[in-house]
Amino acid sequence: MELNEIVNAFIGTNNYKLTPITDGLINTTYLLEDKDRNKRFILQKINSHVFKQPEVIVNNHLMINEILRTNDYHFQIIEPIPSLTHSFLIEDGNGMPWRMLSFVENSMTFLSAPSLEVAFEAAKTFSYFLNTVNTEQLPAIEDSLPDFLNFEKRVTAYKNSLKNAAPHLKENARAEIEITNRLLSLPDQWIHMEKNNQIPKRIIHADVKISNILFDQNHKPLAVIDLDTMMMAPVLYDFGTMIQSYTNTTKEDDGKAVNNFNPEMYKVVKEGFLFYLKEKLTPEESENLDYAAQVAIYIQEIRFLTDYLNGSTYYSTKYPEHNLDRTKNQLELLKGLTEYLGANEFESRRA
Repeated sequence: MELNEIVNAFIGTNNYKLTPITDGLINTTYLLEDKDRNKRFILQKINSHVFKQPEVIVNNHLMINEILRTNDYHFQIIEPIPSLTHSFLIEDGNGMPWRMLSFVENSMTFLSAPSLEVAFEAAKTFSYFLNTVNTEQLPAIEDSLPDFLNFEKRVTAYKNSLKNAAPHLKENARAEIEITNRLLSLPDQWIHMEKNNQIPKRIIHADVKISNILFDQNHKPLAVIDLDTMMMAPVLYDFGTMIQSYTNTTKEDDGKAVNNFNPEMYKVVKEGFLFYLKEKLTPEESENLDYAAQVAIYIQEIRFLTDYLNGSTYYSTKYPEHNLDRTKNQLELLKGLTEYLGANEFESRRA
């Protein structure tokens, strides 16, 4: 099935315009303008190599939307749009699934927080979203990315990559491997708390970067988008990845970054995250927010380093040392965070 047939399956006309949206790293996305109805949508090919059960994404999305509507959610809701045959997924000739979503007019996104004020509003918006979806009766949402947050497996995968890596890759990353190995016990407390049910599983977004919030032209939030990674997991992960994403003053692949952690950004993001969730969090969750931020950065660093040692087969790269530069950047970010928190463990382990 050609692209034109996919479009026709959803809107039933050849009078349309497609414009690629290139910000995403996983799915292939277009802005679809239906000129007959003067209406715009998001048309997206789901990467089924990553999301092996795309129907899970759709079902989760529909369930989350129902919770939002039931609880008088005051931001706009992104709606899956069925095809003319009432299917939310249409397969192309290669067996890849396509879907259509509602489009929020007069909206914009940021790849990084342009100001402390916008960062606070973004964190506050995710706080409100998470507070709304985590009702007393949680729906049975499925995991669209099994083991995505299994930190024990992430560490094991790193150790295996280290055993099997080409000698020149290990030599190139020698300094980063040394630091990573000294910090290997950092996720242990998280793993222990999960195994012993000391931190609850909640519905989390799992991809809380600022580009997954739509803003209006006055930089006010309009909608939370990209619900593909919604899952049951510790909400600490959302806070940690928010810090990993928002507080970095450089691009994620700047391997020469120095002092790339922004402490003021940390403060406002933490304040925004707690705005609606403070009363909902357990004492164990509240006490481990700073720790979660460290773990999230470290796990992301391990993922970049693992991929580098494996020959860069997972993340898209533009040059041979791309993943190594990403690794260096995350280690510098972790260093800045731990110094800000007054945690001496990072420096003692580097010494």
